[in-house]
Amino acid sequence: MKYTERIRTLREDNDKTQAEIAKLLKVGQRTYCDYELGKTRIPVDSLIVLAKLYNVNMDYICGLSDIRIPFPHM
Repeated sequence: MKYTERIRTLREDNDKTQAEIAKLLKVGQRTYCDYELGKTRIPVDSLIVLAKLYNVNMDYICGLSDIRIPFPHM
């Protein structure tokens, strides 16, 4: 699964709107929509914010693994 599909699925599974996530990431809703559509690459720091929000590790949110491991809190 691509990270674009993964961030959309995680958002929908958590009953969040694109506008809510865009506000959290401090970007416009259109920009966040472009992240999900793959038109614009999402910055790594934004992926980290989403991984923390959804409590998943970076491999999962980036689509490198299908194993959902909690975000490592140090």
